[in-house]
Amino acid sequence: MEAFRLMKELKVNFDQEINYLPKEAGLALIESTQENGRGISAKCRNAKVEDLWSLTSFFGYSTQTFVLAVNLLDRFLAMMKVQPKHLACISIGCLHIAAKVVEQECNISSTHELIRISQSKFTVSDLSRMEKIISEKLNFEFKAITALTFLHLYHAIALSHTSDRKQVLNQDKLEAKLKACLCRIVFSKAKPSVLALSLLTLEIEALQFVDTLEIAQRIQRHLKISDSELQHWRGLVAQCLSEYSSPECSKPDHKKLVWIVSRRTAQNLHSSYYSVPELPTIPEGGWDEESESEDWYEDVSSGEESLSSSLGSDAEGPYFPMHYRCQSRKSPTF
Repeated sequence: MEAFRLMKELKVNFDQEINYLPKEAGLALIESTQENGRGISAKCRNAKVEDLWSLTSFFGYSTQTFVLAVNLLDRFLAMMKVQPKHLACISIGCLHIAAKVVEQECNISSTHELIRISQSKFTVSDLSRMEKIISEKLNFEFKAITALTFLHLYHAIALSHTSDRKQVLNQDKLEAKLKACLCRIVFSKAKPSVLALSLLTLEIEALQFVDTLEIAQRIQRHLKISDSELQHWRGLVAQCLSEYSSPECSKPDHKKLVWIVSRRTAQNLHSSYYSVPELPTIPEGGWDEESESEDWYEDVSSGEESLSSSLGSDAEGPYFPMHYRCQSRKSPTF
């Protein structure tokens, strides 16, 4: 029964995926643009996607947020003529929109923090205006069907048909490979269902899971994906992952970043950031709200305002703000 439901959901998503693909003509124009030209080149776009990957990791956002941000970015770039100087604002705007769609409210970073951590030069009002433009141009269609949607469905279908627990695929590993592929604009031209199936079958063959491979082949027949189309994208995916795994490849930092402060900034930080502040003694009769120390709260807030560090400054010691350590994180649902 569960397998039937999953296959039905798969077919519905397959029929709708075309509605969330970037325009081919726009992607072709980006690929043909010279690096130092007036428009956005493929290398410029790829670099911004890698930046989004790093920012996603820094803020603890999910893979779904990253994949959706890339989808929004590509759809917007493929329909609009954009100058390179505006690309940073557009990409951060897409990430912020994606976070608001996917993440819990307590996990969403403020626009001010996004701008500061990304070391961008635009203002909060600039970013707000850009988000409005992106939203209107994309007709507020944010809940896109992406390759991650199919990757999760394929994984669930494989689990529902596999009795051998030893042949369970590592979903995190598949997601990491998908993120590496999305850093290349060529994969924005692939149908999400085909890109996900290419990743899945390559992983299955590498692990030599015979039973799981048969399930993948049944999925291919169910969706009527041709062998030639699948082989074409499998070849490109294999080449991409081979290049990505080589030591010569410069990879984005997808570990949680550490906030570094300079010596001068460290000296100006309030001592409450280096030690646990002393809390007022709780009287036996309960709290007396009128007697609470207002000075203590003022010290904490003033310490927050003094954080003027930026990534890559002269390192004196690691620092990571407490308000990023949100304890309640849930996995994204589909």
